[in-house]
Amino acid sequence: SQMPHGRMPLPSFWKMVEDTLQQSGAQLRTFCQTFQTVTPSPVTQTLNPAEEQKVLSLVSKHGPDKLYQVTSNISGSKDLDLTLQRGQIVALLQSVDTKGNMSRWLVDAGGPRGFVPAGKLQPY
Repeated sequence: SQMPHGRMPLPSFWKMVEDTLQQSGAQLRTFCQTFQTVTPSPVTQTLNPAEEQKVLSLVSKHGPDKLYQVTSNISGSKDLDLTLQRGQIVALLQSVDTKGNMSRWLVDAGGPRGFVPAGKLQPY
């Protein structure tokens, strides 16, 4: 009763709620459309022969379903973190770090092994 719309007739109140929800839904749809157009599309880069050999090696060791591509440059800042370039292919070894953190994954980069942010990897 202390709210400004507390004295509003019930049908008017429900109409106001419905209008507000419709407006919010429209704003959310607009935001989602804008976000999809602003977000860069996934990385697809051709591989040089050395990278192709590394990918073939990773596939033979870990299988094709374990391969991921780096979506943006990664600068390792902690011990056992890897520094990788956008577009590199890695194999997932564990989807958790030694402390149970699921946002850092252990990967094989075709030689060095270490941790990378899970959010910077996409299935290859």
